Amino acid sequence: QLHFVESGGGLVQPGGSLRLSCAASGFTLDRNTIGWFRQAPGKEREGVSCISRSGDSIKYADSVKGRFTISRDNAKNTMYLQMNSLKPEDTAVYYCAADPFGVQAMCAFYDYHYWGRGTQVTVSS
Repeated sequence: QLHFVESGGGLVQPGGSLRLSCAASGFTLDRNTIGWFRQAPGKEREGVSCISRSGDSIKYADSVKGRFTISRDNAKNTMYLQMNSLKPEDTAVYYCAADPFGVQAMCAFYDYHYWGRGTQVTVSS
């Protein structure tokens, strides 16, 4: 899939920070529900955070609440996940996603229409 160019993953120590970026191509990001998902080895993919199409609804998984921040820059057609105070259990492949068919004023974790290829985040001492 060529809808996203995803970057920003890497290896960090516990307590460190990373910012993931996804630049959208071929569609307008601000017209989509956007979300970040992650999948750790041996586990199902889980929703991390999302923003509704209108921007009025933002959700975070309990495990990342207070540490991660989702955002989008409409002028750059790019979405971000700022990750602070990283923990070893945050280690996973992180995927950006977008969906043009979501409800305008709310977001949820489901099978979005567009997906990035994923970027590895490893938190280890």
